[in-house]
Amino acid sequence: MFRPRYLFLFVFLALATILPHGIAKADQPFQRFLPLLVDLSGWQGGKADGMSMQMSDTSMTTATRDYERSGAKIHAIIMVGQSAEGALAPLQSGMNLQTPEGHMVTTTVRGVPVLKAFNTKDKSGNLMVALDKNAMFNFAYEGLAEEEALALADKFDWKALQAAAQKQ
Repeated sequence: MFRPRYLFLFVFLALATILPHGIAKADQPFQRFLPLLVDLSGWQGGKADGMSMQMSDTSMTTATRDYERSGAKIHAIIMVGQSAEGALAPLQSGMNLQTPEGHMVTTTVRGVPVLKAFNTKDKSGNLMVALDKNAMFNFAYEGLAEEEALALADKFDWKALQAAAQKQ
């Protein structure tokens, strides 16, 4: 006699056998960004990884890599999709904020719109680079002076990031 639990077991075993092989060979959209998350001299870089999700009315692609050096940390992320478009809103509004604790400044770097945020007390900040209307490169850091962090963010090829973001 056929039992539903045996069907579940059969489907589970079939998927467990097929999926690892099928997924590993399929190129995912995030993979085009992984080589652009470069090594930083003097920093221990984690493995670059990513995720791509497509649904009927939206899609999102991210690629990330973390770096560490003597207690300082960097989190580099490339994001494409509606969530990136929403995150870029403060940049598009031309936001500028200065306080004794830090600042958030919209500017242009290398001909690209950028939002620089810095917290003086913890020596932490964020550099958000608009790659396209729905694509961004975000460089978050802790334990670094702003000038050093900006010099490190400059090690990434922003033009190559823009070109990869526009391949959809």
